[in-house]
Amino acid sequence: MRGSSLVMRIYLILFFIYLFLPLGIMSAATFNDSRFPTVMPWLGTTTKWFQTLWNDNAMWTALGNSLIVAAGVIVISVPVGIMAALVLGGLNRTARSITYAVMVSPLLTPGVIIGISTLIFWNRLGVSGGLHLAVIGQSSFIIAYVMLLVAARMERFDRTQEEAALDLGASHIQTFRRIILPHLRPAILASCVLAFLQSFENYNTTLFIRGNENTLTTYIANKVRSGVNPSLNALGLVLIVLTVLGAIAYEVLRRREAARSAAAKAAELAAERAEDAAMPERPLAPMAAPA
Repeated sequence: MRGSSLVMRIYLILFFIYLFLPLGIMSAATFNDSRFPTVMPWLGTTTKWFQTLWNDNAMWTALGNSLIVAAGVIVISVPVGIMAALVLGGLNRTARSITYAVMVSPLLTPGVIIGISTLIFWNRLGVSGGLHLAVIGQSSFIIAYVMLLVAARMERFDRTQEEAALDLGASHIQTFRRIILPHLRPAILASCVLAFLQSFENYNTTLFIRGNENTLTTYIANKVRSGVNPSLNALGLVLIVLTVLGAIAYEVLRRREAARSAAAKAAELAAERAEDAAMPERPLAPMAAPA
């Protein structure tokens, strides 16, 4: 056991070095006074690359375009993915297998193929490339991610609650809004986050359908192609810091919610015990004398 534990620790150390060492080098290069993104030789400590990044109007425009596209993808992908999951859950086994294969097929298609096919299809209808086409192209496969998340959540749904609501006179819309939707809330929130991240970092599909507009990923690719300076390292460091802060904020909120739920359960249990203690004990009935 000691040998396997030592091997596991060495593996974890090497894994984290492999994972975080490039990020550390990139972050350190942000503060190097060299005009090349490198750590050696160290020419002095500076923060001018953050100022260069701040003054890069093209980068801010590309970032805004990425946020617009991601918001459009969420608006389209999440409702359609939810409906697809609900339809999938109401089919029989054979129809479900066929429909499931069709729905997840975009995930198995390379992004380049999706981008080119989207551009050709909409060009035939007289629609040129742009941010609107980027939203459509990305949504075509991000819908499948949403559908999988919602379908997995629906597997744990108690159908008797829906049947009971319908038997009591509730409409299908009321049943969905008051019973199904609260059950799906965690999956919906996760779908929004996943759709945003998948859209924000997408490059292969966006490259062919963006038209003359730039998103952040295509802007970075163009900068790398034309010549890298440490301002891109500054951008990477800012994104890393925002990601870490977001993860910390989520963990703090999760722990607060868990503590609040535990406190509520403890209070409920204490109230039940106090109620049981306050109830008078019933005297035992005297036993009848034997005949």
